[in-house]
Amino acid sequence: MADKPQTRSQYRNSQIKQPETSKPKGKGKLITGNIFKVIFFTALFLAFAGIAGGASAFYSYAKEAPKLTDSKLRDPLSSKILDKNGDVYAEIGKERREYIEYKDIPKQLENAVLSTEDSRFYEHNGMDPIRLASAAVGNITGGFGSQGASTLTQQIIKMSYLDYTNKTLDRKAQEAWMAIQLEQKYSKHELLEIYINKVYLSDGIHGMETAAEHYYGKKLKDLNLAQTALIAGMPQSPNRFNPFENPDLAKKRRDIVLTLMYNNDKISKSEMEATQAIPITDGLVDEATRKQKTYAYDTYVDQVIDEIGDKYNPFTDGLTIYTALDPDAQKYTEKMLNTNEVINYPDAKFQAGVVVMDTETGRVQALGGGRDTSKKKVSRGLNRATDIKRQPGSTMKPILGYAPAIEYLDWSTAHILDDAPYQYASGQELRNYDSGYLGEMSMRRALYLSRNVPAVKASKEVGYDRARDFANNLGLNYKEVYESTVIGSGEASPIQMAGAYATFGNGGVYNKPHTVTKILLSDGETEVNMEPESVVAMKASTAYMISDMLKDVLTQGTGTRANVPGWNIAGKTGTTNYDENIRIQNGIPSDGTPDSWFVGYSPRYTVSIWTGYDEPNKNYLSPSETRIAAYMFKATMEHLVSGEKNPDFKKPSNVNEIPVIIGTNPIVRAASGASGGNISYELFLDGTTPSRSAAEKKKDTKTDDEKAAEEAAKKAAQEKEKKEKEKSESERLKKQQEEAEKQAAEAEAQRTALQAPAGLNGSYNAASKTISASWASNGPGVTYDVSVNGQTQNYATTSISVSGGSPGSSVVIMVVPVKDGKRGSPATTTVAIPADPTPPDTSTNDDTNANNTPNNDTTTPPPAN
Repeated sequence: MADKPQTRSQYRNSQIKQPETSKPKGKGKLITGNIFKVIFFTALFLAFAGIAGGASAFYSYAKEAPKLTDSKLRDPLSSKILDKNGDVYAEIGKERREYIEYKDIPKQLENAVLSTEDSRFYEHNGMDPIRLASAAVGNITGGFGSQGASTLTQQIIKMSYLDYTNKTLDRKAQEAWMAIQLEQKYSKHELLEIYINKVYLSDGIHGMETAAEHYYGKKLKDLNLAQTALIAGMPQSPNRFNPFENPDLAKKRRDIVLTLMYNNDKISKSEMEATQAIPITDGLVDEATRKQKTYAYDTYVDQVIDEIGDKYNPFTDGLTIYTALDPDAQKYTEKMLNTNEVINYPDAKFQAGVVVMDTETGRVQALGGGRDTSKKKVSRGLNRATDIKRQPGSTMKPILGYAPAIEYLDWSTAHILDDAPYQYASGQELRNYDSGYLGEMSMRRALYLSRNVPAVKASKEVGYDRARDFANNLGLNYKEVYESTVIGSGEASPIQMAGAYATFGNGGVYNKPHTVTKILLSDGETEVNMEPESVVAMKASTAYMISDMLKDVLTQGTGTRANVPGWNIAGKTGTTNYDENIRIQNGIPSDGTPDSWFVGYSPRYTVSIWTGYDEPNKNYLSPSETRIAAYMFKATMEHLVSGEKNPDFKKPSNVNEIPVIIGTNPIVRAASGASGGNISYELFLDGTTPSRSAAEKKKDTKTDDEKAAEEAAKKAAQEKEKKEKEKSESERLKKQQEEAEKQAAEAEAQRTALQAPAGLNGSYNAASKTISASWASNGPGVTYDVSVNGQTQNYATTSISVSGGSPGSSVVIMVVPVKDGKRGSPATTTVAIPADPTPPDTSTNDDTNANNTPNNDTTTPPPAN
């Protein structure tokens, strides 16, 4: 280690004792003297010439300096976050700042700070000419700004009054002038106290007392020399010298501080060297302890910080941030997520994201970023309400299919769509979740039953580009839309889906979801409006007609578990499925699901809920677990609307509600006052209502088309009878299928990694009147529980032949592998028995094999429920 440099007084004393050196004589001396005089007087002239101009410029800059106020010096400039009632629920900065008075500041810390930042602090009056000259020399060799000349007093001015990133001459002049004033107003001890309490020290904390607690879990007075040196050296570049994030840089900075303390006679050489040898990690608090400290409502606060973005720094700018937070809704959301008092969750890994929003304004009233966050307090962590991007499933159908059809094609809710076999552009078959088809139906019924094929047909007729633009006007961000996108293979976050669905409930006006409503700056006067601009995203008639149809989802469709009886609420379910290769590779059963959604709204509130697992290829949702999203929606909405009025969606004047006869195509208007199970009240835009009713057709007996009308009515009756039969048969098959799935679900807890038997196919032999089925073996030691129309028997073979079945009926066969008493995943197929005797058919019935789900190499269409 090099010898310690001498002080100025030591240097002068040593020079006095030295004998005089010989002086140059003769011509050389004369020339040297003349040159020196020229240089000296030239510099002196330039100096005097510049003084007048410099003084004038200095005065011009300095007179614009802000006035000194005690509040800006003493106020920690934290940011307060207020809820919708105007009450403070979080304060960024103050809650992480403990004030310490000068009398309590350890002398060791004072020595470290002054040795590092301002060794002549007690000798200057705010500006230090010696420090300034030293910095000027450094700037000549290293460029402007390469070295700082700021005293500790000047640093206080920069932190309190001026933009520290602005290095212009006017700002520097103001800084110098204010520093001199500050020294006249406050004592040195007061200024040191202000500095130590004000400096920013990374991780959102201010003040050295708070830093000692944050980094070491101690008071300043309890820190050792190494720890004190680290804290004292951090203000120069807090994030860069954060020992948690950059330990190597932090150690270098700490060791520099120790060297400066030695140079200023504050510690001995042996103390310096011994302390520099101490690891930087010595005494740092562990990560788990740090993560216990967070904000109240941390998920919501994180979103507030994100929305403020780069405009302001809520940790240092002293903002008053007004937000839409509803404390009651937030507390209930966190209770629902973090306890089993509201929902009985299947396991600790099960996750959810929740958004509660004002339908009319887009103001987010509560956020649930995940489950068990109380045990994982990580501020700025994953927020599943806003950050995740998952496939939204069938919640996309009204956005990309039916709403654009109403908006651009003037469809009524009674518009007829054919739920029939349909192929993707690639030639792959597009199927519904039940692998069946229900034939012609109204758009309303197709939506509340969540049929895939009608939704895709609607979007295709609109045009995928127009459908994409429609969705993007609702806050989504799709570059392209394909058939699979319509049924949910794209990506979205819960907060995006909340914004999109709230538009339907808000008469077609889109408001970007937001937590922050306005900001009051630290001057106490300047207000910044943070409300996003409202955008008319669709016609009011489109929004109302979609809302009216989505009401039926909760009363007679796929979302009955989410219904709040008696309340005007609309919503939609959404589930997704796995790519077949991924499902098989990860041992996921055929009925496993990666995501389940429910997004719904009333005229007052919108609630968007996603459920699933963070690692969906390792964990999946069972059929019963996909219902949890609906249960969460119901519980949340019940809590929100309790004790409130029950408004309904406002019907625009150009929307007409007309009774029609179900099953008619073209649509036939029911007679005035008609009622019964074959009547449905549907919505039509002006100019699109059915021209005549059934009663009017009966009165029109003397026209030339009498016979044609009668024939049409007869044909309609025959078609209706045919459809009723088909409907009855379809419902019977569906009931059988549901019973088979129920049996599989009940045994789910006992399932092992056994895969569903591959290659299951069945056929009917009309000659012997027997039903045969065969499948591939699952390996040695495996037997098979085979259910035929609910009757189960165990077989050791991989094929069966049974008698039974009546002409025109269908038989459901389910095969479950069994090994060591454990049951695996089921495979099912359906065998149709011809109405008339026909030659036996031994081919595989792929169209009705529930396990033969479509597989798209690029996107996997989610099921429609």
